[in-house]
Amino acid sequence: MEQHLLNENREIFYSKVLLFGEYSLIRKSMALALPFNLFEGSLRFPRDGKPGKDTELKSLVSYLKKRDVDSNLFPIDLGSFEFDVSQGLYFDSTIPQGFGVGSSGALCAAVYQRYALDECVDIKKLKNRFSLIENHFHGSSSGFDPLVSYLNKSILINEDQSLVVLDQSLHSNSGQGGIFLLNTGRSRKTEPLVNLFLEKCKFHEFAKLCDGELAPITNQCIHSLLEKDFDQLASSMRRLSMIQFEHFKPMIPTLFHDVWAYGLESNSFQLKLCGAGGGGFLLGITHNLSNIAKVLKDYETRVVLRF
Repeated sequence: MEQHLLNENREIFYSKVLLFGEYSLIRKSMALALPFNLFEGSLRFPRDGKPGKDTELKSLVSYLKKRDVDSNLFPIDLGSFEFDVSQGLYFDSTIPQGFGVGSSGALCAAVYQRYALDECVDIKKLKNRFSLIENHFHGSSSGFDPLVSYLNKSILINEDQSLVVLDQSLHSNSGQGGIFLLNTGRSRKTEPLVNLFLEKCKFHEFAKLCDGELAPITNQCIHSLLEKDFDQLASSMRRLSMIQFEHFKPMIPTLFHDVWAYGLESNSFQLKLCGAGGGGFLLGITHNLSNIAKVLKDYETRVVLRF
């Protein structure tokens, strides 16, 4: 179902967490992401009035100049954007780059908010526009990350690939369980990992695994979370963790193989990739967040939501 909505006029754009759908979304599974306000970014000018240097914005300007910015898909006031960048405009951000929490998505959302020439209220068209902008950073982007940051809402991609903005909160005020981030302490680039996955999908058995197991388990995780069936969520998440540990080893930092295996063996928590993997954050689930602080005391963890 197509949705129409307006974005509130904001200056600050938050990071995002893809709860479920990494890689399987490429194979047409469901996906679910939410804004994560622990990290944020905004467009700013230097306070001292001296032009600064933001290579990210400069390179984005160069990229956009090569695109057809006058088309209906790409209505950006590129002249104003280029001038502001020449005057020192930069993206002031606490969102770690290369960690899978949408640093480029928040940047794209901020640029679009300030320089869009019209007010688009069609979610599919918005996603397409963001895809064209974020392609600069990842080679190929779905536009999903910037959309989450721009609307500051949880967004669901259904099995038919339709988009739904969720009004319901994914959080609960009670319960000891939850979903958390585990910091691997190392950044990574998305494009090479996605390309590796696409190459693996050329092999029949791997493609069959993704379509026959990975996608259905991902969908079940999302359904369970939305229905607040946390026992089923933990069970499905365990299966997802096992599939990724067995078949996505190149995307899991070697130093975290033992931690991942311990979670599965002890059943005290389960880990999965958060985005492309290769570093950045891992995503975990547990019935006892208090215990996580003890079990994973040597690592930095952040609670995403409680249930």
